[in-house]
Amino acid sequence: MTEQTAFVRRQVQCATPSGLHRLSYLEWGRRDAARVLVCAHGLTRCARDFDFLARAACADYRVVCPDFPGRGESDWLANPMEYVVPVYVADMVTLIARLDVDAVDWVGTSMGGLVGMVLASLPGSPIRKLVLNDAGPLVTAVSLDRIGEYVGKAPKLPSMAAAEMLVRAVSAPFGPHTDAEWRFLTEHVVKSEPDGSVAFRYDPAIGVVFNAEKPHRDLDLWPVYDAVKCPTLVLRGAASDLLTPACATSMTGRGPRALLHEFAGVGHAPTLIHDDQIAVVRNFLG
Repeated sequence: MTEQTAFVRRQVQCATPSGLHRLSYLEWGRRDAARVLVCAHGLTRCARDFDFLARAACADYRVVCPDFPGRGESDWLANPMEYVVPVYVADMVTLIARLDVDAVDWVGTSMGGLVGMVLASLPGSPIRKLVLNDAGPLVTAVSLDRIGEYVGKAPKLPSMAAAEMLVRAVSAPFGPHTDAEWRFLTEHVVKSEPDGSVAFRYDPAIGVVFNAEKPHRDLDLWPVYDAVKCPTLVLRGAASDLLTPACATSMTGRGPRALLHEFAGVGHAPTLIHDDQIAVVRNFLG
């Protein structure tokens, strides 16, 4: 691959009250590019989710895609109760400091969007433009219950084909994808074990804090959203159970008064693999 389509995996050391951990991240494009784009993944996903967007954007951006702690190539946390948004925000501040830049644009899917929203709400935030991919200030209890049914409970599987079947079932709300795309969405979130089985590449303890309160209640972050000042784009899967139509519409009229774009035939969440989804993001980022 050429310089503009290849990535380099790097790492930075971060801290929580329980100790240090290594945060892994991918860099695409030129390190001296004038603009930096951070792409942040969802709850059980990983940095490789953004390969398609990063390839499209790295001619104009230095694109940085982190693996949140407990996912991908990043370390697992010693204390499972630290798998929370404030820890992720602190890690992202450390990452941006490592990048040695004053401002970044941010694309966040689901949990990655919530992390970006919190960071963008802080005084002196480095976020210049914010894309919330099926994420908003009101997260429904229905969606939290649905996600809580599988997070942290993924079994070892006998083969990659079996893992793909499970990903297709759990991630059906992603909408239609080709066989090759489903394989892509599977192969980077699993790993082969010495006994030949396949396991998911995230810490099952993520489910401990996620399901600490059951039944779930709606998560209300409107004060956080209202504090965001930067230009904001909201992407919504038209069939999403996490970001409701009413919430998405309200986001256009308060806080940063976001632009809103919906994708038909998609639930939670658009994968940003397809050209039409990527084009919406790139047009907003300029």
